Amino acid sequence: MTDPIADMLTRIRNACMVRKEYVDVIYSKLCEDVVKILKDQGFIKNYKTDAEGNKKFIRIYLKYVDKEPVIHEIKRVSKPGLRKYIKAKAIRPYKSGIGVRILTTNKGVMTDKEAKKNNVGGEVICEIW
Repeated sequence: MTDPIADMLTRIRNACMVRKEYVDVIYSKLCEDVVKILKDQGFIKNYKTDAEGNKKFIRIYLKYVDKEPVIHEIKRVSKPGLRKYIKAKAIRPYKSGIGVRILTTNKGVMTDKEAKKNNVGGEVICEIW
């Protein structure tokens, strides 16, 4: 079984390196929640879900400033073989507040800032800046 989040992050990273306009990733609810946060935080232009036959996917439109990708680094933190959790009190700004950690909590998928504000911890899905 493959990890859909790691696959999505790798596709985004590779597409940014070759300056693609958009990238398609396999649909999952968790992937859509992560992509929604990326859009809200200004790392991507937009996204849309679509279906081709019986396969559903997410088309992510990448964002560039002066032909340089907005996403400098995007990496998976918690992996299926090694889960990484963080308590609400241990949440610190990532990359001095420039970057964002995306967490999955019992109150849904959210950024590290939202989790700190709501005083909830959770599993760290990825880090992006």
